Amino acid sequence: MKPILIGICAAFFFAFTFILNASMELSGGSWVWSASLRFIFMVPFLLCIVLIRQNLRTLLNEMRKQPWTWILWGTVGFGLFYAPLCFAAAYSPGWLIAGTWQITIISGTLLTPLFFETIDTKDGPLQIRRKIPFKGLNMSLLILLGIVFMQIEHAKHLSLASLLLGVIPVLIASFAYPLGNRKMMEVCEGRLDAYQRVLGMTLASLPFWFLLSIYGLYTTGFPSMGQGFQSLLVALFSGVIATVLFFKATDMVRGNMQKLASVEATQSMEVLFAIIGEIILLSIPIPSPFSWCGILIVILGMILHSYVSNRKKGVL
Repeated sequence: MKPILIGICAAFFFAFTFILNASMELSGGSWVWSASLRFIFMVPFLLCIVLIRQNLRTLLNEMRKQPWTWILWGTVGFGLFYAPLCFAAAYSPGWLIAGTWQITIISGTLLTPLFFETIDTKDGPLQIRRKIPFKGLNMSLLILLGIVFMQIEHAKHLSLASLLLGVIPVLIASFAYPLGNRKMMEVCEGRLDAYQRVLGMTLASLPFWFLLSIYGLYTTGFPSMGQGFQSLLVALFSGVIATVLFFKATDMVRGNMQKLASVEATQSMEVLFAIIGEIILLSIPIPSPFSWCGILIVILGMILHSYVSNRKKGVL
């Protein structure tokens, strides 16, 4: 139960991503700077935390062993996750992106066969490919139904091209984030804590963010002070607090794919937190009753997903 509660707390702070990205988009800020500044600003925060905990040397030693592996999965887990989300903010309100983002629950489940687990046999340790937990996946499809409800309502006011530009990047992000996170857990094998792993992935993804920043300079110029400040808030609330909480929760259930899927399911609460935040801070219109049906289906799917994934065999 504790990992689930930590996951919900992470969802609250993650919601600031969608709220502040929507705010920056409304004020004319470029998605390029919304994405790159968050991770650039995260570095000093995380560096201070890891230094205070006297764990920096251990992290750097781990990164030296497999630098290209860190760069690869850091770029996938952070770069190909966050840049598409910021891009989608130009075409959809924050709460709708947060709702569509919940498809990561299904994406994460479908990634399961890419990973192996070690079992002890008479002939020694044997690695076998993990199987998709179909019980949890069935409940995930309920979450997908809720997302479809929300997108159908939104599609009434958009062209097909705009709708796809608001959805496809989120689909890419939904696979990239759990893939990068799980691959780095596999590489670290429990040798690093959540703070070290987040800092390591952030440092490893910096080449991607610097290249994106150069693109931003040539296309839109420097970001405004307002966008810089809001990006700083995203870095603190979502990039540091939320990411560390989420990684801590996933570390607590590392090796149990069903419980891991349950922790990832807690991120469904982001959509509710995002709606409340956008209504209060950005004065957006309250979603239609049809959209609310979709939102409630998503939340119900999250609850049922957690129940089914954690239910013990033989217990009804």
